[in-house]
Amino acid sequence: MNGTLSQRLDRLLARLPQAYPGPGGAIAVLRAGEVLVRHAWGYANAEARIPFTPKTLFRICSITKQFTCAVVLEAFGDPDALDGAVRARLPLLGAAAPPARLLCHNQSGFRDYWAVAMLHGSPVEAPFGPRESARLIAGTCSLQFAPGTRASYANQNFRLLSDAAEDVSGRCFAELLRRHVFEPVGMESALLAADTRALPDGTEGYEGTQATGFRAAENRILWTGDAGIAASLDNMVAWERHIDATREDPRSLHARLSAPVTFACGAPARYGFGLARREELGRPVLGHGGALRGWRSHRFYAPSERVSVVAFLNHLGDATAMATDAFAAALGIEKPKPDARLPPPAWLGAWREPETGLAVRIDSAAPGTIRLRYGQAPELLALAADGSAQGAITRLCVADGTLRMERPGDNHVTRLVPAAGQPPGDIAGRYRCEELDAELTIEDAGGALYGAFSGFLGQGSMELLEPIGGELWALPCPRALDHTPPGDWTLAVQREGGRVVGLTVGCWLARGLLYQRVG
Repeated sequence: MNGTLSQRLDRLLARLPQAYPGPGGAIAVLRAGEVLVRHAWGYANAEARIPFTPKTLFRICSITKQFTCAVVLEAFGDPDALDGAVRARLPLLGAAAPPARLLCHNQSGFRDYWAVAMLHGSPVEAPFGPRESARLIAGTCSLQFAPGTRASYANQNFRLLSDAAEDVSGRCFAELLRRHVFEPVGMESALLAADTRALPDGTEGYEGTQATGFRAAENRILWTGDAGIAASLDNMVAWERHIDATREDPRSLHARLSAPVTFACGAPARYGFGLARREELGRPVLGHGGALRGWRSHRFYAPSERVSVVAFLNHLGDATAMATDAFAAALGIEKPKPDARLPPPAWLGAWREPETGLAVRIDSAAPGTIRLRYGQAPELLALAADGSAQGAITRLCVADGTLRMERPGDNHVTRLVPAAGQPPGDIAGRYRCEELDAELTIEDAGGALYGAFSGFLGQGSMELLEPIGGELWALPCPRALDHTPPGDWTLAVQREGGRVVGLTVGCWLARGLLYQRVG
């Protein structure tokens, strides 16, 4: 990348509003504790014409998780102090309940509770508060993997941590955050804004696009330790400066948050204490993204470069890509591009992952790129000259004549099973999951199959099923309780003597649930 640092950053700031169009946004870049960029544009509330500024409060969403873990470490010293309080909120699990430390690392084995809410028939944009969350969490009676053996994102890991912190300390989580994090770090206006319906300064999050127009997003969820914090760009600048200033102190808060984490087998984990450990433009970084309906955020710190980036958008633009743009400008390098000359691989199509039972769908995207539909959201993988494909989360390659999928962040390597052919269309009926006390209804509506979930949260809308292959169907979830769907639900048909007797239902965030046919 040509030009001096100041020229590169000036070009970045001029480009961002058009590259990520919407009501408003903000970006900060720091190096060695010095603020290189602190800039906001557009409107925090377009209807009220409130400008977006570095002091505007913003829902940082899942960036909250690292601060929840910070409270646990600062207030209690060791997550183990919360084990009893966590178990008390999981009465059906008993001794099988995971320890609090594994909740900090997303190694608990829980199915994500906002994904499970959709299985209970939650309507989109429905109210979801302490009563609903407590019932969902208390109803947990099985795990989707043995604690410590795998990693899978589960928001209630961090809600449980904040609830347990309140139970043990006798203080509200907002006070614990203020006393142990916000005041010591200098995050002066940061606060727990659990009710997502409004922020005190009037800032709104928006849905829509520049082409279709924007409207204020509807949120009726009460988040706590999982996604409840509101903070300004200036608050986050204070956090990034604190990280760099204490970087050489092994007892510092960030040093403890970023300490190495392993799985039970000893393999290194890529997530711990609310922080993802990954690479950005070839440099190790520690950080997290955040998303709710109408809000997108991303922050990370690159220790080797002593560079921090914070990116906010109060609409559904790609804050992660925006943060990477800023990092590239700070380093003076170009973002890598796929090799468009490489042809699509021969292994495009439908597969099944045997451990999770989930469908794996692979198709072509842009030249040199394929799209993988398996995890929470579709992932783009760049093709390599050796025939493999690599993304931020997943690597695919052919080994010993089979397609191998590697997801080191999940501590999972597997060989995929082909799912060929058109699945039979004889699955209409009513299915019941005893574990959830919930149902799935599939109906033939004029020759097309539609399905919907129902349970204590309501009755979901009917969605057109998509045939995948073999005995696999997808039940789409285009809108959900939270910011984005949990991903299409895989319906794996179970037969006895050729007759459909049940379905195994799951997505990456909530899998392995048996629904037996009852009608």
